[in-house]
Amino acid sequence: MDTLDVSDTIRIPMSEIQMTAVRSQGAGGQNVNKVATAIHLRFDIGSCDSLPERVRQKLLRMSDHRITDDGVVIIKSQAYRSQDRNRQAALSRLQELLVSALKEPKRRIKTKLSRKVKRKRLDLKTRRGALKKTRRNLGDD
Repeated sequence: MDTLDVSDTIRIPMSEIQMTAVRSQGAGGQNVNKVATAIHLRFDIGSCDSLPERVRQKLLRMSDHRITDDGVVIIKSQAYRSQDRNRQAALSRLQELLVSALKEPKRRIKTKLSRKVKRKRLDLKTRRGALKKTRRNLGDD
């Protein structure tokens, strides 16, 4: 695989994605202590020429914990025992992040409250006020 296909038009060369094998954390015995199966993926948004400018700007504005202030996406995958499966998992998570930046948010269509809904709300407020009025101290007993 020499490119990561994000969409029909966007393909990121694997040379722009840095992947490093590191030792996994947590329990796992000898396998965890000896073998570097976890993958540490780094992708620099700013230096990627294959991303359109609008997608690059949207990624930089996203409030995702995987994106640093410098515009570098860092993904660590250690769910699997094999390095290859962790590499595929990290690449698919990067792909999901990039696809989410491609989507345009739906525009909100303003709606007007119906007359019936307004009347119902006002009636409810009137009844609530009347209930509270009955709880008041009426005199000096």
